[in-house]
Amino acid sequence: MTLRTLTTDDLPAFAELLASAFLSDPTDGLKHREELVFEPDRSHGVFDGDELIGTGELLTRKITVPGAGQTPFGAVTSVGVAPGHRRRGALTRVMRAQLHGLHEDGGEPIAALWASESVIYPRFGYGLAAQFYRAKVQAKAAYRPGVELEAERVREVPREQAIPLIKAIYEKEAPLRVGALDRPASAWEFILDDPEYRRHGATALKFAILPDGYAIYRVRSDWHEEGPRGTLNLLELVATTPEAYATLYRFLLDYDLIATIEAFAALDEPLIHLLADPRKISRSAGDSLWVRLVDVDRALKTRRYSAAVELVFGVEDAFCPWNAGNWRLVTDADGNAAVTRVEDAPDLELDVIDLGAIFLGGTRPSTLAAAGRIRQRTAGAVSRATAAFATDREPSCLESF
Repeated sequence: MTLRTLTTDDLPAFAELLASAFLSDPTDGLKHREELVFEPDRSHGVFDGDELIGTGELLTRKITVPGAGQTPFGAVTSVGVAPGHRRRGALTRVMRAQLHGLHEDGGEPIAALWASESVIYPRFGYGLAAQFYRAKVQAKAAYRPGVELEAERVREVPREQAIPLIKAIYEKEAPLRVGALDRPASAWEFILDDPEYRRHGATALKFAILPDGYAIYRVRSDWHEEGPRGTLNLLELVATTPEAYATLYRFLLDYDLIATIEAFAALDEPLIHLLADPRKISRSAGDSLWVRLVDVDRALKTRRYSAAVELVFGVEDAFCPWNAGNWRLVTDADGNAAVTRVEDAPDLELDVIDLGAIFLGGTRPSTLAAAGRIRQRTAGAVSRATAAFATDREPSCLESF
């Protein structure tokens, strides 16, 4: 097997392999979607002779980190191995090329991904940093008394009119929400790509707009002997004020002929606290972002911290050995950090997986300590780390890339 950087000529084989790896038939539509975001100079392929058998890609994106806004990260995607060639080390070669390449080139200090299979990526140092839940909300569910709504009515507008409006709102909100991604033109094209085969019996994308928020959704008709039982699939709702958030959800909940609203939602989604009866929502949790610190010292300095602290972390990292050792994290009252390699005894011992998990503030050091993943060697160290890494809200990344 050999590994090399891909070229645009490899795109057809790249798209075909991914379709096969993810149990789909190759189509022009799937090839088109891959082409929208394809960065060949940041994509790797493993070949058996002339046959492409494994792939992985890094997209050039930014993610909002605590206190510091949007920061460059390596968005890992399009990872797949052809059936019949698994368990031969192709994935490991791609992961090594990505992470070792970022380190050697001084590239992004952080990598992150959505995992198709959650048992795979901790092997390469990725930790579970953000979660979400799948929500089903009963239509017409009432709000509690006193919920404030916008005076302006929600407008459902055509796609061409909506796109510039939603882009402006998103670009205002994303830098403020930990876990949110920037969206270059290619990312918007990917997200709003709306061919027939992606609709699964529902309508084309619809857009509901307020000056301070928007919703993107589809509706699917269904009928029962007792009446209409349609479903509204909410792809994204972004609001810059509480009033806009409540107004947009009220519009969706009252949509005619709809019985259920289905959505991906942040762990701390406010909707449940707007409803008179919180049991009108059913929820099931899932994992979203898995984060990998490529270079511990560079990565920890990209974010801000919620408390002044001085701690020595004893880090284990089998896959990227330059991170192994003891690192002193010192943060000041403004949340700025200095990180240096030291020989001092550690206050906390952990794997780089666990540093990735706590990086965005969504997984607490105290939680990992309770699970036996972080080992406290100095009294009070876990509590101090938990306070320092805390964020006001849960990190949220509902955009699978």
